[in-house]
Amino acid sequence: MTEIGYIVGSISSTSINRRLAKALEKVAPEGVTLKEVPIADLPFYSPDYDGDFPQVARDFKKAIEDSDAMFIVTPEYSRSIPGVLKNALDWSARPYGEASFNDKPTAVIGTSQGGIATAAGQQHLRSVLLHYNALVLGQPEGYIQSTPGLFEEDGTVTDEGTADFLRSIIEALVTLAKRTAPAEVPAA
Repeated sequence: MTEIGYIVGSISSTSINRRLAKALEKVAPEGVTLKEVPIADLPFYSPDYDGDFPQVARDFKKAIEDSDAMFIVTPEYSRSIPGVLKNALDWSARPYGEASFNDKPTAVIGTSQGGIATAAGQQHLRSVLLHYNALVLGQPEGYIQSTPGLFEEDGTVTDEGTADFLRSIIEALVTLAKRTAPAEVPAA
């Protein structure tokens, strides 16, 4: 069983990226589960917390660390990532030397109504993740143009080609996670 955590980079209750995340859950192949790692309750990060992390931040970091791989499903705000997502990523990287994304297989995907979807925001996000030493999936890239009715509220994908693509990016992330997993040491 492969457990993939996911972060939705928007805290909007009507986020189309949340629908995309639910779509990933629905199309996941057998043996793969996806579970949200929520970010809405994280306070604004400050180094003042480094000596005493709040429980919500410890839980957030542990959920990332316990996942076999991570998806970040993000909208694009002003050609970058939402501030709430950057705040969450800052929490994941602290305190110094305890980055939760270190060596974590991670895929980036997002949707918008625009033709280039979330391409510019994802480029910024990839740069941040590489700084955190995440193992960022290079291909396939997940720029999804959201058209009316493509994702239903429960995550059902109405276009089979899109559903197939979503399965392919999940399978690529699972392959990366298996390829980079630490070797198991046989019992003595």
